[in-house]
Amino acid sequence: MKCFTWSDGSLFLGSYGNMLVCVCFVQVMLPQCERARSLSGRPEGPYRAVERADALVTQDFEGVDTLDKLFVHAVKRFSQASCLGTREVLSEEEDKQPNGKIFKKLVLGDYSWMTYEEVSQAVESFGSGLAALGQQPHNTIAIFCETRAEWMITAQACFRRNFPLVTMYATLGEDAVAYGLNQCGATHLITSTELLRTKLKNVLSAVSGLQHVIYAGSDEVCHADYPQSLAMHSMQEVMELGTKPENCEQHRPTASDLAVVMYTSGSTGKPKGVKMQHNNLIAGMAGQCERIPGLGSQDTYIAYLPLAHVLELTAEISCVSYGCRLGYSSPHTLTDQSSKIKSGGKGDCSVLKPTLIAAVPEIMDRICKNVNGKLREMSVIQRTLFKVGYNYKLQKVSQGADSPVCNMLFFKRVNLLLGGCVRLMLSGGAPLSASTQRFMNVCFCPVAVGYGLTETCGAGTISEFSDYSTGRVGAPLICSEIKLRDWPEGGYTSQDKPHPRGEILIGGPNVAMGYYESEGEGENDNFWVDEAGQRWFCTGDVGEVHPDGCLQIVDRKKDLVKLQAGEYVSLGKVEAALKNSPLIDNICVYASSDQNYLISFVVPNQKQLTELAKKNGVEEEWEELCNHTKMEEEVLKVIKEIAVTSKFEVPQKIRLSSEAWTPETGLVTDAFKLKRKELKNHYIKDIERLYGAQ
Repeated sequence: MKCFTWSDGSLFLGSYGNMLVCVCFVQVMLPQCERARSLSGRPEGPYRAVERADALVTQDFEGVDTLDKLFVHAVKRFSQASCLGTREVLSEEEDKQPNGKIFKKLVLGDYSWMTYEEVSQAVESFGSGLAALGQQPHNTIAIFCETRAEWMITAQACFRRNFPLVTMYATLGEDAVAYGLNQCGATHLITSTELLRTKLKNVLSAVSGLQHVIYAGSDEVCHADYPQSLAMHSMQEVMELGTKPENCEQHRPTASDLAVVMYTSGSTGKPKGVKMQHNNLIAGMAGQCERIPGLGSQDTYIAYLPLAHVLELTAEISCVSYGCRLGYSSPHTLTDQSSKIKSGGKGDCSVLKPTLIAAVPEIMDRICKNVNGKLREMSVIQRTLFKVGYNYKLQKVSQGADSPVCNMLFFKRVNLLLGGCVRLMLSGGAPLSASTQRFMNVCFCPVAVGYGLTETCGAGTISEFSDYSTGRVGAPLICSEIKLRDWPEGGYTSQDKPHPRGEILIGGPNVAMGYYESEGEGENDNFWVDEAGQRWFCTGDVGEVHPDGCLQIVDRKKDLVKLQAGEYVSLGKVEAALKNSPLIDNICVYASSDQNYLISFVVPNQKQLTELAKKNGVEEEWEELCNHTKMEEEVLKVIKEIAVTSKFEVPQKIRLSSEAWTPETGLVTDAFKLKRKELKNHYIKDIERLYGAQ
């Protein structure tokens, strides 16, 4: 064994037989510094970021206080740079599966780009066309559409013309869509040809007041299939109408004008429309952008999350304001292995090579399980080498260091799953498990975890990308402050040791103005204004503040259930622990207050469950396998083995689901949060069976 070391100690080379071994790391040790402090000196706060303890930030660029001004500011700076990109669909092919099912696969070309100036011209034409069709300033206009370039063009056109934009998830059920459209009273709706012929076909006749439907997409639309009272227009037709000189009058918004009414995903009941003014969103994005190091025109962002989700909307607008390229994608075409990519074809990440990605934890969990699945197929030597490299880099990462040679030797191929150029990832929308966060930090790039709500314009906290601790969501953004309110019933108070805990309250200029059309109904009780005139929102989440001022989410009030014997169980905590098993793709824990044990519904990993079945001599088709009593028993054994909590926090009976829970099924939101009410209704017969109903 021969060893060589550079004099600065940064590179180690060794030879063992014919094998050259090298380990390189760059030490960037960071001290544990104060990131936020309590202004009152009391453990409940309020806590502010140390750099803005004197006053909260309200805007990123001086004098730019509306979304319209923000986009104009970006166009002036980056007019000829690429702005919005879309891949051309070259053809569609049918792929027949062994079980007889047929899936559509896409053959996609390269990205084609619109410059900032071209996007601005499209925004101007479309906004003028909408005005020519009778859309008035201050009157709401609705969008029900997938994430695509036309969505962003529509949004910017509405911001410019002072048309409050009502957004709804493209995966909402028909009843929820009709409810939102009727409540907001929009006369104009922007959608896509795909949604027009599917979800909207039976909805439009139930919407009163709607006059115009504008659709994006190249597919033919048969007007006779829709109510005769509706005028149908393609987006291109509206743009052409807007180029006429008589349709150029504009009414620009002010900072206090309503910009967006964003309907929530409805995870706890009917969707609610959150009212966001221009100044709310401007403040929230100013806080978010301050935590993204080096954000600029050299960056490429891949846009695939629902634009009706506040995380994606603010991420895209923020990237545009700093001159980034936005390449549009979808979860079905994101990677080479995505469901709609033809075998041997390139997914969007491989073609676009993004540097920035926002993701919900479910997406990161899938990436981790995909990589671990590939590792299990490798030889023992390959797995051992990968594990050595992983553990070495994990040690360095935990010290605030990196290992470029490990990146090259062990993680380069893994990085290619996301294009090979990702420098930063942001996780939001739901809690990210510690194991997944560590895996992404080691195998891909630094991951920051954000915490915010639709009601706070997505802004609350974001961890520093240089903070490699897990389980925390960072310090308050420079636009926000945080308080803890005691919740004695749940056992959380500001006097708890070692750290103060309580219900999280978020205050600041980013807090929205309440819920649309819900005055006097009690729904706005969670919003209030303090004696200093600052707006606050009560989140319903329970947090713990660490000594450096960083927040950790520890519970959710609505997830806490009291069992028959009086024990409190946090359903979310139990689910988070059990989802770490490679056997479990998704899980919903259920508890009835008149029973003394938990049950759960489990979406098993098909490959893992099939292997487990073979070991137990069970060979069935997938659906029969999930209905097999023996397999329920075997999965329950695994659950009880990995559970390290009290017995009453471990599910005693389970139901396996052969169907994955996707937003399309209506059982999870677009951020893959569980819809507990819908899941309960879906599995009501199984609940009765598992609780022994006669």
